Order: sequence, then C-alpha cells, then structure tokens
Amino acid sequence: MKLSVIVSTYNSEEWLVKVLEGYCNQSESDFELVIADDGSTAQTQALVNSYASQFRHPIVHVWQEDNGFQKCKILNKAILEAHSEYLLFTDGDCIPRTDFVAQHLKYKKKGHFLSGGYFKLPLKISKEITFENIKQQDCFSMFWLLQKGMSFSFKLSKLVQHSFFAQFMNWITPTKKTFNGHNTSCFKKDLLAVNGFNEAMKYGGLDRELGERLNHYGIVAKQIRYAAICLHLEHSRAYFSEAERKKNTAIRDYNKKHKVIRIANGIEKL
Repeated sequence: MKLSVIVSTYNSEEWLVKVLEGYCNQSESDFELVIADDGSTAQTQALVNSYASQFRHPIVHVWQEDNGFQKCKILNKAILEAHSEYLLFTDGDCIPRTDFVAQHLKYKKKGHFLSGGYFKLPLKISKEITFENIKQQDCFSMFWLLQKGMSFSFKLSKLVQHSFFAQFMNWITPTKKTFNGHNTSCFKKDLLAVNGFNEAMKYGGLDRELGERLNHYGIVAKQIRYAAICLHLEHSRAYFSEAERKKNTAIRDYNKKHKVIRIANGIEKL
C-alpha cells in the first residue's frame, strides 16, 4: 500500500464517524487506516468494525487500557502496527478533504516530513455536518460555511482548492513548519531512528517535540498547510493541564538546547 493513516482517538464516536466518512471519500484508495485508540469503550470498537468493509485494506485498531492521557504511547504502538513505509498522522476529530491522502503522497520526499494544518470549525457547525455534506464536500466550501454562520476571515482562504494558489500560500505563510499531530506525514524509518514519540510527555507540544528531534536528525520540514486540508471539529479538552504543559515545555527546551535526536522513553525503552 502507498500509505498508512494513523488516526488518534479517545471516546469520540460522534466525531470519529465523520472522520471515517471522510476517508471513505478519498480520491486515493490505496491506504490503510490505523486507529490509535487511547482506551475508548467498546462503542469505538463497534464503530470501527462497522466500517471494515468500506476500505481497500483492513482497518488496524490498536487499543490500550484507559489510564489517563497516553497519546504518545498509543501512537508508538500504532507506528509499529502500520504496514506502510510512509505514515500520515491525524486525529479523530479532523475530517479530511477528498484529496487529503493524495496531497500527502504528491509532496512526500525522502529526507523530509510534511507539515499540514487545519481549518477549525465552531461547535455548532461541527455538529451540523452530515455524511452527505462530506460526500459532496459542501463542508469544505467557504460559501457553505458562511451560510452556516461561519465568521468571515482570511483563514477561509485555506479552503481554496487551486494548486498554484496553495503553492504560493505555502511559500509566503509565516506559520512555522512543525510536526502537527493532526496533519503531518513522514517515513516510518525516520520515526524509528529518533525512537518515536516521547512517552514522558502528556498533552501540549508532544508532536512538535518529535518534529524538533527529526530536524536534529537531518529531516527537513516541508510546508503543505494550504494543500492538504482537514476540518477540525470543536470539542472540550478535559485532559489539559497547565502543570503538564510546563513540563513538556521544559523537555522541549532541553532537547532543543542539546540537539537531542533519540529519546530514552519512546518506542524502545533505553
């Protein structure tokens, strides 16, 4: 297969079903879905099973017991379970545009990881999106979103589906090229070289920390935030902790200062 899409989730079936619908409607079908499940109930398993026949390759459901926020741990398990040499990371609250997988394959390049972004929706519109809206791609239309009450802003330009415009905007955007857990792809061998995600980290910058170590390893980030588009569905974040955020910041600061490449508490426990 050309690519493995690793989708992180935790007890969010209302959003995950819309995300799965998004992957059912991809222009490129030669990919597998790997669901990185951080301890969801049997409802998520049932949902995943209900979509088993919708994809060219079997869905891989990687689950671990619920023991608090352990996203790094489940992502590391998912990396090992993925069957492709090229991995696309996203979240179970991000609906992919129909060309999402195709764009990541188009721009993939050895020695690089691809840095994508998202277009964030308010809760009301997130709930109103139907399967038909996803199939017809209405929800990726700025005019449809404005009709639904979305406030007009320059960020709507992300939804312009034109290759030359996307290339130009990717070139001029001041946004940093970071490893974003909702929209980033890279080669599996590069992740293994830096020992994957840092399991010492909780919520807040855990994906960017991985990208920084990839940079230290010599992997260059490429900006595709205007080419590979996904919609972020609004939800609460009960797992946020200011203390954990500060701890994560300290880890990142240390690793950047010392140009750390391979951490001890990753895929392999050193």
